[in-house]
Amino acid sequence: MFTSPLIAAPMAGGTTTAELALAAQGAGAFAFAAGGYKTAGQLAAHIAPLRAAGKDFGVNLFVPRKEPLAPGQAAGLARYRAELAADAAVHGAAVPEVELEQDDPRVQDYWAEKLDLLLEDPVPVVSFTFGLAPAAVVAQLQRAGSRVLASVTGVAEALAAAATGVDALVVQHAGAGGHTAAFLPADGGFATLPDLVAAVRAEVTLPLVGAGGVSGPAGAREALSAGAVAVAIGTALIRTDESGARALHKDALGDPAYTETAMTRAFTGKPARALINSFVRNHTAAAPAAYPEVHFLTAPLRAAASTAQDREMLNLWAGTGWRSARTGPAASVVEGFLQEM
Repeated sequence: MFTSPLIAAPMAGGTTTAELALAAQGAGAFAFAAGGYKTAGQLAAHIAPLRAAGKDFGVNLFVPRKEPLAPGQAAGLARYRAELAADAAVHGAAVPEVELEQDDPRVQDYWAEKLDLLLEDPVPVVSFTFGLAPAAVVAQLQRAGSRVLASVTGVAEALAAAATGVDALVVQHAGAGGHTAAFLPADGGFATLPDLVAAVRAEVTLPLVGAGGVSGPAGAREALSAGAVAVAIGTALIRTDESGARALHKDALGDPAYTETAMTRAFTGKPARALINSFVRNHTAAAPAAYPEVHFLTAPLRAAASTAQDREMLNLWAGTGWRSARTGPAASVVEGFLQEM
């Protein structure tokens, strides 16, 4: 299914640039474009260089929330907004009012428009995260000529995804940086990515991509030995020249002052793994499960912190293998993995 055993994972929010995807692809990896947080027009522009390159690539989309916020979630969001006021004042930012209808295109992450784009002008591979695309959507994309992947974090999710008719699964371990793909309660607490891959391999026959916490070629080899056909890397590419991550983020990954990561809803309302900074310490306990509303709530704070060069208020996404992330060309990182895999 893939042209390489190594995949450059899609990192939304600007980290995966077209330049990063092309550099990884040119060095021998299979590249994914990140469709999250983009309108259909922005996605079309993002993948145009990959289309022009003439090689297989993938596009990742967020599956939107199906139900409006529950009253308790809405109340928690209001409390959280009040809690953030002091942080916002530090850099002169305002905490916005966030009252979005369930059918607001931003809540839906422009889902319908992006599906229309990918059905009208298909790409080789489409992957989904944060939930399952309906079986009818999977079938539509397959009829258009795309292979379809679902992201899962456990055996129950893998079985549910397989039932929708997808062609393969991205099996994401909790050690992954950024957002978890989880959409069902945890069903295993697997210690390592190979353990998770092996457990899913025992229950489904679909091709598996191992992802999460892969800090080097040795970890990649172990995931392949456990039954994956390919391994995805994300954090390993954040510090590269072609990455669109903020310089503050790149530098933090190389700073020994940061010693741990944690899962937190503080920045977006959805669990995501980040370096532990002041924002994570101060707000993880109170942050409600309200995605994407919390994302929009904290966006002005993060922008102001970036302008002020204050990384203690930034979402410093990092997998558990972040210490191995290196600066330099993305091609060097990919080639280093492939040479030893």
